[in-house]
Amino acid sequence: MKKILIVDDEPNIVMSLEYTFKKNNFEVFIARDGQEALDILKKQLPDVIILDVMMPMVDGFATLEQIKKDERLKHCKVIFLSAKNKEKDIEKGLSLGANLYIVKPFSIKKLVDQVHELMQ
Repeated sequence: MKKILIVDDEPNIVMSLEYTFKKNNFEVFIARDGQEALDILKKQLPDVIILDVMMPMVDGFATLEQIKKDERLKHCKVIFLSAKNKEKDIEKGLSLGANLYIVKPFSIKKLVDQVHELMQ
């Protein structure tokens, strides 16, 4: 079973993504901020990480920087899912090593398709 880590502080987004990915046969892990995500990543190695940018404690950019330093997580695909839609934010996310940067509001169906594509 493929594993996905959803990192977002908006409960409605977390709930809808969790439900959708479980229906698509993923094992789902949830973190409400970057620090919680990094704690989960010490024990779990997901195939895909969906990461919000604006979160309490540790933001998405800082979280991705930590992920990229960890050899065990090299295979993880990272998708930023953020309301930050300025070109400089998107460029920063991709330059830090994200595989995709998707701007909110978003289509859940399209996101699921993009996750499947990334894992090919």
